[in-house]
Amino acid sequence: MDRYTKVIGLTGSYFSKEYKKKKHHKNKIREIKEDTVSKFFKEGKAEVLIIFEENGKEILLNFSSDQEDIKKYLGKSFLPE
Repeated sequence: MDRYTKVIGLTGSYFSKEYKKKKHHKNKIREIKEDTVSKFFKEGKAEVLIIFEENGKEILLNFSSDQEDIKKYLGKSFLPE
């Protein structure tokens, strides 16, 4: 299962994913579009770690999490149709 990260700050939010590299190279962190994350999340192939920059709080959501939490932190586009 892939893990995406949503960082929520004072100026907005963004999704990112860490890509593993070969053993002598650093891992890459790339910004990902919300539509891509939403597609894999609905299929049950991804989980989202939500990080709040201002207080450091973290929440892990997956497809089987509470629907109200998904709607509150990720948005309506992540709810199953």
